[in-house]
Amino acid sequence: WVRAFIRFHGVRHPATLGSSEVEAFLSWLANERKVSVSTHRQALAALLFFYGKVLCTDLPWLQEIGRPRPSRRLPVVLTPDEVVRILGFLEGEHRLFAQLLYGTGMRISEGLQLRVKDLDFDHGTIIVREGKGSKDRALMLPESLAPSLREQLSRARAWWLKDQAEGRSGVALPDALERKYPRAGHSWPWFWVFAQHTHSTDPRSGVVRRHHMYDQTFQRAFKRAVEQAGITKPATPHTLRHSFATALLRSGYDIRTVQDLLGHSDVSTTMIYTHVLKVGGAGVRSPLDALPPLTSER
Repeated sequence: WVRAFIRFHGVRHPATLGSSEVEAFLSWLANERKVSVSTHRQALAALLFFYGKVLCTDLPWLQEIGRPRPSRRLPVVLTPDEVVRILGFLEGEHRLFAQLLYGTGMRISEGLQLRVKDLDFDHGTIIVREGKGSKDRALMLPESLAPSLREQLSRARAWWLKDQAEGRSGVALPDALERKYPRAGHSWPWFWVFAQHTHSTDPRSGVVRRHHMYDQTFQRAFKRAVEQAGITKPATPHTLRHSFATALLRSGYDIRTVQDLLGHSDVSTTMIYTHVLKVGGAGVRSPLDALPPLTSER
């Protein structure tokens, strides 16, 4: 960013540049380059560091330069009927995986990385290991999905037994665990719930092993299902997570419970779903609907 700033001002030494030049550069990034708010803040932080730590120059005006506020966009939310329609155009593992995302609110990456040991049928619990922010959390295991998940584990075990018989490498483990327990990847508890049907080369180690289901494969199947269901909303697999949160709030669950289930570190992130509830049938009634009917058209 510092190089871009210097080039923007004709390769002049930054010590000769002041607040107007910094503001001009940041305005150019926002208005001409159309960078995101986070990128804009990154550029400003780089200039703050450069002037303060490299040039050792105290420039109070640099701290006072305005920072853009991130735009708040309401999440796309599907109605229960729309979810059913989408599920109707998904098959097999893809349908089960979509049901799991909607039924638990987990992120797609968290669902793909589920291991056999993470499903606790006796307690009706799914453990998400090292979710966003490297935090574990417990989610409900939907009762209606228990039979299908047991069948999925039966299919996964068939893949695991095949790999064992062929002497294949075990599944990938988190780095620390793989170093400490190199054979754990061969054990059944660590096998993927949603295993890929073929083997692929691990980009980190170069080992040929069975990976979990590819996210791109599911993304494509979900996109086709949305189109076939005739849904015009820009729905993605992550929309199922939004729909889960909104459904819980609409059912009367408190915001803190939803926050814990979603794994949000800050409740303000979860609060965005309350804004979704304030519009439409569950929110404010339009004053137009309170007007008496018109007697004639003009």
